[in-house]
Amino acid sequence: MEAVVAEGLRQRLIGAWKLVSYRETPVDGSEPFEPLGHEPRGIIMYTSDGYMSAQLSGPDRPGFASGDWFDGTPEEYTAEATSYIAYSGPFHVDEEKRTLTHSMFVSLFPNWTGQTQPRVVELEGDTLRLSTASPIRSSGRTVHSALTWRRAEPN
Repeated sequence: MEAVVAEGLRQRLIGAWKLVSYRETPVDGSEPFEPLGHEPRGIIMYTSDGYMSAQLSGPDRPGFASGDWFDGTPEEYTAEATSYIAYSGPFHVDEEKRTLTHSMFVSLFPNWTGQTQPRVVELEGDTLRLSTASPIRSSGRTVHSALTWRRAEPN
């Protein structure tokens, strides 16, 4: 156990993680919900040179009838954008506080581009739990987001 602690949080994050669950809890006390459904799909990756990428998706997303991603209907674009979260950029770890920040260099949600968002981190073995350090807006509500990831196994 000491060797794992001595290794440091940043080094332990390096690699790929598969999404297990994504749950949002409204600050008003209303019922928690799963914005990408009960079985979301996703990968978050942390590289040794300090970059990260997160891709999250609802399951079984329908394709565009045209087969062309630049030629969808308004309904197809709405379904596409409301069932997928994607952003990438640098990450930083504060080893003492056990916090992590994601800096969004690019984001599917344009409002996040250029933002740096803190995350609360719990890392036990091959399970990574990331949650928002302060509430965010989602689905018209103010919520705390909590995501559970499991270290991806090589194929």
